[in-house]
Amino acid sequence: MNNDNDLIWEEVSTEHIVQDEWIDFRKTAFRFPDGKVFEPFYTYSRRDYVVIVASDEDGKYLCVKQFRQGIREVTTEFPAGGIERKDGTQYGTRTLASAEDALEAAKRELKEETGYVSDQWSHLITIPSCATIADNMAYIYVARNCRKITEQDLDDMEFLNVEKFSADEIEQMIASGDFKQAMHVMAWLLSVR
Repeated sequence: MNNDNDLIWEEVSTEHIVQDEWIDFRKTAFRFPDGKVFEPFYTYSRRDYVVIVASDEDGKYLCVKQFRQGIREVTTEFPAGGIERKDGTQYGTRTLASAEDALEAAKRELKEETGYVSDQWSHLITIPSCATIADNMAYIYVARNCRKITEQDLDDMEFLNVEKFSADEIEQMIASGDFKQAMHVMAWLLSVR
């Protein structure tokens, strides 16, 4: 039987290329299990976040449209956002008591981005956002029978519109490549299985 410990890489050195309040971007050298050292491996630390597959009382799904600078396009996706930290940083270990509870973050983000709330929440999965290059986690939730109680309360850097879609429309957007957030596609697929 194979031992997973035989696969672990040893961190030899790490240089923090950018380390500010938003991100810790690192260049690391690792020693492989066979003893060879290789560098550079670039990784980053960002804060954990939530994604909410939210449907209203009519069974329509709440989505947001916003510009995503990575692909320089306006995307359609589910409400989502970062888990707040009381220590002022935007990254680091999720075991700190200074981090907001993930479900509370999901409820807050849904209300802020859409003006909707729900009394029917379920947690689908907590999963690494991108295990190859990042250490943050995505907490995926479903919120059903959402009802609008207020207007949006967006952050200074948020510019987004709320739109509702049927399940068929979301399936079509995914199939045509027009629903461009991988974690959000995964959230959808888990929510309907």
